[in-house]
Amino acid sequence: MAAPRRDTRGIVDAAELFTRVRFRRHEPAEPLRPYLEHYWLIDWDLTQPYASHVVPHPSVNIVFQRYAGQEPFGEVAGVGLDLFTQKLEGRGRVCGIQFRPGGFRPFAPDRPLSSLTGQRLRLPEVFPDSAGAVAVVLDPDDERARVAALDDFLLSLDPRPDPQATLATALVDLIRTDRTIRHVGEFAEARGMTVRALQRLFSAYVGVGPKWIILRYRIHEALERAETSEPVNWAALAADLGYADQAHLVRDFTATVGVPPTAYASSHQPS
Repeated sequence: MAAPRRDTRGIVDAAELFTRVRFRRHEPAEPLRPYLEHYWLIDWDLTQPYASHVVPHPSVNIVFQRYAGQEPFGEVAGVGLDLFTQKLEGRGRVCGIQFRPGGFRPFAPDRPLSSLTGQRLRLPEVFPDSAGAVAVVLDPDDERARVAALDDFLLSLDPRPDPQATLATALVDLIRTDRTIRHVGEFAEARGMTVRALQRLFSAYVGVGPKWIILRYRIHEALERAETSEPVNWAALAADLGYADQAHLVRDFTATVGVPPTAYASSHQPS
C-alpha cells in the first residue's frame, strides 16, 4: 500500500491553514491499510479565531475532537456534499481517520454508505461500545501513542474483507488517477458493468454516485492548481479536466468553493 498522500487536495488555502495549526498524516497498522487512506492529526493554540475550509473527498472519516470549552467527542462523518467549515479557537486537538472510498463498509457491514452521506453522527450511534475510545485517543501528548490508540480502536471493530468494498475502492482509485475517465456510461462499459449496477455499488459502498466523484476530483485538481504561484489558463484546464467549456468549470468551482476560480487564484498570487 502507498504511504499517506502528501498533496493538499481538498484543503482550501492550505498554506494559510498550515501557518495556524500543526497538521500531520500517519500510516495505519498494516492490517488496516487496505481500508484507510491515512490518519490525520491537527493541534492548535490560537490567539485569534480561525475558520478552516475543506472540499471533502468521497470518503468517510471518523473524527475524535477536542475544542476549547467543549467536552471531547467522536463523530462518524459521511461523505460531505458541500464545503465544510470548522471554526478553530483557543487550544484544541483533532485525531481523524480517513477511510478509502469503500473502505468504511467492512467496519459497518449492515449500513449502506448512502445512509451516512451528508451526515455527522456521534460515534456511539454507529459503534455503541466506543464511548471510552475518545479519551484514549485524544489524551496522550505523544502522537505515536495517539496513532497506536487509533490502530487499537479500529482493530477492535474486527473489519472483514468484502469483495464488493474492494471493487468499489479500486474503481474510485481509477477515477481519481485517470483523467480520461469523464463519462459514467463509458466507464461502466469498460468495467463490464451496467450504469445501474455501478450506481448501486457506489451508493452502498461509497455513499455517492460515480458522476459526483468525477466532478469532485475535477474540483480538487482545479483548487490545487489555483493555489500555485503560476498563472492558470482556465480554458485549457477546463478542457484538460473534461469540461465542455470554461464556463462549466467556473460554475462548478464557484458552487463548491464559494468564489470563482479566477478570484480565488488571484488571492494566492504573490503581491
